[in-house]
Amino acid sequence: QVEIVESGGGAVQPGGSLRFSCAASGDAITSYIMGWYRQAPGRERELVATISSGYSRLFGDSVKGRVLIFRNNGKNEINLQMENLKPEDAGVYYCNIRRGELNYWGKGVLVTVSA
Repeated sequence: QVEIVESGGGAVQPGGSLRFSCAASGDAITSYIMGWYRQAPGRERELVATISSGYSRLFGDSVKGRVLIFRNNGKNEINLQMENLKPEDAGVYYCNIRRGELNYWGKGVLVTVSA
């Protein structure tokens, strides 16, 4: 069983930045892909960014160029830095950990973007 602890997010003005952290505990966490997804009201959940244990990164089209993701395999932790936030970046951000058919989600952290 995998346990996920998320932190970060919050309220920010347009053009601001936010940082997110996700720590996981369980067996063989380094074998999992870790990442963040988000969901705005009335919309489907979408990819923000993922990172493998070998540090291969994948970014969602809507955030490319504005997001950095880092991984600390020793701590089973990932950090996401998002810059130049826009109102359309608002929503609930979820940490995800997956390997094959195993797929775990955090409870989510809320992001609001308004002047």
